[in-house]
Amino acid sequence: MGAGHDHGHAAGRAHDRSRLRLVLVVTAGVAVLELVGAVLSGSLALFADAGHMFTDTAAIVLALSASYVATLPATSRRTFGYHRAEILAALINAVVLLGVCGYLAYAGVRRLLDPVGVDAGQMLAFAVVGLVANLVSISLLAARRDQSLNMRGAFLEVLGDAFGSAAAIVAALVVLATGFDRADSIASLLIAVLILPRAWSLLRDCLHVLLESAPPGVDMEVVRQHLVGAEGVTDVHDLHAWSITSGMPALSAHVTVTDEALRSRGVGRILDELGECVATHFGIDHATFQVEPESHQEHEPGDVHR
Repeated sequence: MGAGHDHGHAAGRAHDRSRLRLVLVVTAGVAVLELVGAVLSGSLALFADAGHMFTDTAAIVLALSASYVATLPATSRRTFGYHRAEILAALINAVVLLGVCGYLAYAGVRRLLDPVGVDAGQMLAFAVVGLVANLVSISLLAARRDQSLNMRGAFLEVLGDAFGSAAAIVAALVVLATGFDRADSIASLLIAVLILPRAWSLLRDCLHVLLESAPPGVDMEVVRQHLVGAEGVTDVHDLHAWSITSGMPALSAHVTVTDEALRSRGVGRILDELGECVATHFGIDHATFQVEPESHQEHEPGDVHR
């Protein structure tokens, strides 16, 4: 049932990798350029954006590596393949983002208390180049950002860079116009504030997958009601739903069916109807059902209604 879904996933990953490679080249190049600009101008905001972009370069390398690893076939030991590699890469991205956020907060406060002069003209020039490059990267990733947590992580990284470059531009203009050097420190703190919520959101979504929570938008009680409402079904227990990776929900359940329904319709037809039910109403193509005759229910261990 999941063969077509897996084929589409593979084609999507190939497309994702081509975009990630282009973004990697742009991001790495601009990170080096902004680091040079930060050294020349003395700007903390520019240094923060450069550091963030170096972090993004490493994150995109991780995302590319995870995307390749995820295409490896399943084995007898890893029966779901390596799809979770994408989630691990996204998790690393989130943790690194939180670390960058902490550093920027520390350095920004320190500079506020003890301001340092910056060359606002150089700062402005390098920040503008950074913003243009980030906008190019955003255009490359925008169409695929909802396809996986891995791609979402890469998109959020680049989006944060764009905001960082924009903040550096505003700070440079303020310093040029007023001589208020603390604008540079304020911009670095603003970058930290922009990073925090998206890093936390990505971390939360990764943990949902790793803890095998129900897929987003799937109400398990509603799923149970749909299955129990199928013809001949008298009970549904041991019902579980989780995400193998982002965009790949899975479900398993024990379904008790009347003996009469089994005799008249057969197991195959019942399985087809149950599979069609969860695919149509909940978008779950990878579903496994254990069909049990009603007369066998008393042999089920434990509380079958869980």
